[in-house]
Amino acid sequence: MGGVLAERVEELRSDHSHGGSWMARRAVEALAELASESAESSAKLLERLDVAGHELAATRREMGAIAGAVGRVLAAAHHGAHLAPEELRRLVQVEVSGLVGSRDRAAAAIAIQLAPSLTDAFVLTHSASATVREAVLHTPPELVLCTVSAPFEEGRAFAEDLRSSGLDVELVDDADAEQALERASLFLVGADTVFRDGAVCNKVGTLPLAEAATRLGVRTVVACEVIKLAPIDAPQRIEDEHFDLTQPEDVDEIVTEEGSYPSDDVRTLIDRTPFLSEGYALLAAG
Repeated sequence: MGGVLAERVEELRSDHSHGGSWMARRAVEALAELASESAESSAKLLERLDVAGHELAATRREMGAIAGAVGRVLAAAHHGAHLAPEELRRLVQVEVSGLVGSRDRAAAAIAIQLAPSLTDAFVLTHSASATVREAVLHTPPELVLCTVSAPFEEGRAFAEDLRSSGLDVELVDDADAEQALERASLFLVGADTVFRDGAVCNKVGTLPLAEAATRLGVRTVVACEVIKLAPIDAPQRIEDEHFDLTQPEDVDEIVTEEGSYPSDDVRTLIDRTPFLSEGYALLAAG
């Protein structure tokens, strides 16, 4: 177990070019690999998965997608604890396969819901969200304004990618981003975690832009998959300096594959999604 798990933990800790969905996929693929190794009993296999799940979720605590995805797989495994080891192994692998496959379907569903908001819109976005990319490719806005998104400047590659797909795109220096909001009709971002109280953890720089959007009367919309929802309220602060926390009063709408919600009502979706609470409980137990 050590080799597979150690390599994946290091990969997740050191990566700054991919978003939460990609990291979630890599985390659960590691669980599938670990499940494929022989185990003398289902109890031993569950113990192996629990240990690995805790380590994977702890690599990037600000990335709710990792905890959500890992928790979902662990919850399914614990529901199958009565199965023989080989059957439990297959259950885990089927769950991982289904979760990975659902990512594209989730992004497509979110894109469809965002279509009315994107038609003829002037959109400012921050950081390189794969979910935002799917949405603006599905319904090209009048203009996309991409921030550089320091310190890793992923906005540069994101802007070029959108241009190569035929969109009208401008790259905006971070220092000029609030001024660019005056030209925007929509501030659209992804998320690394959306908490039960509606607060949003995302790439540093999201908070001041959302606050500026509120002052200017520009709608702030967050596009994220259900696995990025956390069944807990937001912490007082985010420890990682590369992320910040936007309060629910500065978020107008959260769009998921299960529907759109005002930030202060996203708890209704979280509360009716059992794998979120079950998964977080299992991760907290260790």
